[in-house]
Amino acid sequence: MMMSDKIFSWLASAVLCSLLLTAGCAPLAEEAAKPEVELKKPIPEVTVAPAVTLALKFTPQDSTTYKLTMEAQRRIEWEGPLPDDIASKGGQTGNKIEMTFTRQIQSVDDKGNAVAEITIEGLKYLSIIRDNTALDFDSSREKDKNNPMAKLIGQSYTIEIAPTGKVTKVIDVKQAQAAVRGSSSANKTALALLSTDIIKKRHGTLALPDADKNQLRTGGNWSSIKTFSFGMMGSKSYEKIYTLKEIKDTDGRRIAIVEMNAIPTSETAEQLDKEGIGGLSKMFDNIETYTGRLNLDLTAGKIEKYLEKLQSEWVAVDPSAGQKDDKEPAALKMTAIRLYRLEKID
Repeated sequence: MMMSDKIFSWLASAVLCSLLLTAGCAPLAEEAAKPEVELKKPIPEVTVAPAVTLALKFTPQDSTTYKLTMEAQRRIEWEGPLPDDIASKGGQTGNKIEMTFTRQIQSVDDKGNAVAEITIEGLKYLSIIRDNTALDFDSSREKDKNNPMAKLIGQSYTIEIAPTGKVTKVIDVKQAQAAVRGSSSANKTALALLSTDIIKKRHGTLALPDADKNQLRTGGNWSSIKTFSFGMMGSKSYEKIYTLKEIKDTDGRRIAIVEMNAIPTSETAEQLDKEGIGGLSKMFDNIETYTGRLNLDLTAGKIEKYLEKLQSEWVAVDPSAGQKDDKEPAALKMTAIRLYRLEKID
């Protein structure tokens, strides 16, 4: 019996010790279970930013001054040895216009379309043909005061603008056209700047979404189609895809930041075939980028800044040049640039 008592005492002690040890481990078991409890906590609600309206707003008698830059140029150049049967080394041809103008809103209809009077305040125009300057005018230069293009300064014309930024109509430009008519190349250039198509491009390049699609949140997008002519390389159409990146609060104003990236559309190949130069285009490797950025003042409904730039390069290699005297093959590179920049300055 004595041995049994000792065994019992030992067992009892062992059981008590086991309980104590188990009790000591209990907090660890509870801690191990905490992550599971935390995973079951309610997920906080995500606040979705309200949609904003991407549209221009117009107020009668409101006046805004902008600086506009438009550039179109193309360059042809050879890399490597010039083939024996090629006399021309290429060169650059193009033009660049910088215009400062004031836009005063005359009236606004029930659809938000505005009749606006555009007054030309300043002008620079540069035309280059095969690396030679054909026309260089700057209204701020004293020597250019008697140039026929100087008659554009102070001239006005009237257009209709939609909330999307599109120029729906050129209403009256006759008086301005009459002021610059003449036989000189400068007169003809000035008159060309007042043509309906050029006016629409000058004031309506940006394409905001239509009224039924202009409510967007960050990340939302819309698109429009733009076509360019590249001379012997034909015409190309691009889908300009605009994406609303963010909304910034600046000095009590809300500014929408929009980025634009464009891609060639399926219409491009069809257009080249119609022009009969699809085969020529296929002989060249083509690299291009077409991007842009818009800062739109949502509070005032005005463009703060807008930029878009297209750069396209075509390269063709003459393999026969590399077979003569182990010289590197000649490569013909053609570059085309289209630039549009609009900045609010007042």
